[in-house]
Amino acid sequence: MRFPGLFFLTIVCAASVRAQSPETRHLTVDDLFRLEGVSDPQVSPEGDWVAYVVSTTSLADEKSLSRIWMVPLAGGDPIPMTALGSSASSPRWSPDGKWLGFLASRNEGKTQVWTLNRLGGEAVQLTDVKQGVGGFEWSPDGEHLALLVRDPSPEDQGDSTWIGSANKTPRPWVVDRLQFKRDYAGYLDRLRTHIYIFDLATKATRQLTFGDFDDRNPVWSPDGRRIAFESNRDDVDGSYNTDIWIVASGDTTNGSTTRRLTSNEAQDGSPAWSPDGRWIAYTTQPSTAPVALIYDPTQLAIIPAEGGAPRFLTPSLDRDVSSPTWTLDGSGVYVRITDSGDNHLGLVDVVTGTLTRPVSGSRSLGAFVLAPNGTPVATVSEPTFPSEVFVAEAGGLRQLTHTNKTLLDSLQLAAVRDIQARSADGVEIEAFLYTPPDYEPGRRYPTLLRIHGGPVSQYTHSFNSEAQLLSAHGYVVVTANPRGSNGYGKAFSRAIMADWGNKDTKDVIAAVDEAIRLGYADPDRLGVGGWSYGGILTNYVITQSTRFKGAVSGASEVLYTSNYGHDHYQYLWEIELGLPWENQRAWDRISPFWSVEKITTPTLFMGGEKDWNVPILNSEQMYQAMKRLGKTTQLVVYPGEHHGIRKPSYQKDRYQRYLDWYDRYVKGGQ
Repeated sequence: MRFPGLFFLTIVCAASVRAQSPETRHLTVDDLFRLEGVSDPQVSPEGDWVAYVVSTTSLADEKSLSRIWMVPLAGGDPIPMTALGSSASSPRWSPDGKWLGFLASRNEGKTQVWTLNRLGGEAVQLTDVKQGVGGFEWSPDGEHLALLVRDPSPEDQGDSTWIGSANKTPRPWVVDRLQFKRDYAGYLDRLRTHIYIFDLATKATRQLTFGDFDDRNPVWSPDGRRIAFESNRDDVDGSYNTDIWIVASGDTTNGSTTRRLTSNEAQDGSPAWSPDGRWIAYTTQPSTAPVALIYDPTQLAIIPAEGGAPRFLTPSLDRDVSSPTWTLDGSGVYVRITDSGDNHLGLVDVVTGTLTRPVSGSRSLGAFVLAPNGTPVATVSEPTFPSEVFVAEAGGLRQLTHTNKTLLDSLQLAAVRDIQARSADGVEIEAFLYTPPDYEPGRRYPTLLRIHGGPVSQYTHSFNSEAQLLSAHGYVVVTANPRGSNGYGKAFSRAIMADWGNKDTKDVIAAVDEAIRLGYADPDRLGVGGWSYGGILTNYVITQSTRFKGAVSGASEVLYTSNYGHDHYQYLWEIELGLPWENQRAWDRISPFWSVEKITTPTLFMGGEKDWNVPILNSEQMYQAMKRLGKTTQLVVYPGEHHGIRKPSYQKDRYQRYLDWYDRYVKGGQ
């Protein structure tokens, strides 16, 4: 369902005018590193200012940094709040509005809470936790902070990390957990993240929650006497269940006041107190089937803070909701809704369950908060511009920040249109079609099918820098939302359960066929590619179709039994396919490795050396098989990188290799 808006039409028109200007040019790889990210808006208590984070990437310095800015809520020029040269994140206003707290690691120290006086002056370090701070929230009276702190490691406690001091031989990892590894984290120990209370007057830190499990997302009650949080305290390594818990903020007895509020077997999270402290709104997956953890959309529920039965407010929505936030009068709950390629702001009446959408249309809403007068302030992106901060007023969206305006004004961007395709079995599939900035109607262009990760994710009406880059290089780009995507309901998402590479392959090919039927795509010059599940589905596409002239398979999987115990998805594998020694046929049936002989497409395999999300082992196996069969292929491995390629020079290298490979095999070396 679509909710078109006048604001979107205005932006599109502006983009069209910009594309005709002789001073503009096409997007380049280097431009991707000039784009700045805007996130995490926070309105000051009196409602005059909005603090937010701006993220930048430096190719020269090989690092990414984030900086906190603030802009008047009424509109005006933004002001930098933190200095260049070091990162700052998570801006949070003190309740009296005098202080702006944030997280930063400075002077080569651990991440701590720092504060800035809004009237000026240097930032002051507030906490001094030896192992660092992972997150914080102000108490309602401004006298305490709730901190997220991980248990101290032997190194934090001053113990040597080496067996021998002479040769610096590291200690071995000793593993005894069922879930024993995680990408970026490495081999998992039993150090857990708990909630601590920091007293601003005494600077004393007190641990509030305990146990062999992780606690997260602490939220103070309006009176400051309790903290709600989420935690998995049933089967930490053998399930992804989480529940809402409550603990007294003044507890000094090792968490003895901790009590469980929800008991759903799936995930309950994102607690939010009602203004009167009587209710907690939260997101939930009400199904008892384990597969709900993977495919089913979350719902909005409320539950009495003192305990009782939950009320499900969106049982018929069949769309993901997130970030519940109460209205100031407690009559409704705002949520972010993922729906058919859009991310909207929804408002649910807690009495009637009636849903309205204060922010709708072909756009993607990100993080949002409420101003003191109840007006939502959010980051919003559209196909023609990356996220910026907007105010959602009665008359429409009002833009506060213009972080990337100078760069965008210098560029000719691809035009983006929504297309609908019919898959082989008649199911309607949504896709987005990008045309080159100098597109000539009636001419067919080399076309790239790009596939999203997940698979429970989706392409949205937001700024897609990768698709814009490929289109600027002379390609029509098709980004499809096949079955498995999460914006189209439970049945649509569950359709690929234990059946990867079947219906979703037909879906993405149908999107390409629609681009051909509409006259945009050249059927003799087609390419395909993606990262993570996008790479996985690429492997299915090229083992089932010979139509594609070039493929890029990034961070993909091909022989699934080889991943059990090697990647960090052991529990998800068991939910979907069963134990490999008991159900080998199911694992083999969806492994594209067994169809490698059918591939005719020249394929570039890529990945990070240390990826434990989708290990490079898979790309190596497929490369080895194709090379052994004498097929055109190449393998690129980024040293020291994990699932997401973070080093800027490697990011640039990856984009350039995309262009080079597609130019050679899809355009035919032109």
